[in-house]
Amino acid sequence: MECTWARHWVNESFAAVAVSGFVPTLAPTVEEISDIKTAVSEAVTNCTVHAYKNTVGRIYIWVGIFADGLVKIRIRDRGCGIEDIAQAMTPLYSSDPGERAGLGFAVMQSFCDKLAVRSVVGKGTTVTLTKKIESKERC
Repeated sequence: MECTWARHWVNESFAAVAVSGFVPTLAPTVEEISDIKTAVSEAVTNCTVHAYKNTVGRIYIWVGIFADGLVKIRIRDRGCGIEDIAQAMTPLYSSDPGERAGLGFAVMQSFCDKLAVRSVVGKGTTVTLTKKIESKERC
């Protein structure tokens, strides 16, 4: 599945619900669906708040669902990029102190099995979330 949304607050929850709507073929638990929705919402929030600041931009989402229960989700923007990914991933660090808690990447990490971040300053950022669905029905 591939989707593109305009940078807008209302699209954060819409993106989370849309992505989680493709996972039921793997027979996930309610908790696994909730994990995916939470991680996607955080990633889209990062795009909305940090990538485009107060400008217009688009958020691109790709979802791959695999027979072994693996779900990969790529959330990409063409915003300002991240200068120091390690620093940005440090819990409580925010490029917008006072306004944000600095927990976005920590939340994504806690709700997914793997988190990868690639970024080029001035070109944008790609966040890849990976989650293994441990369905009992697929065994």
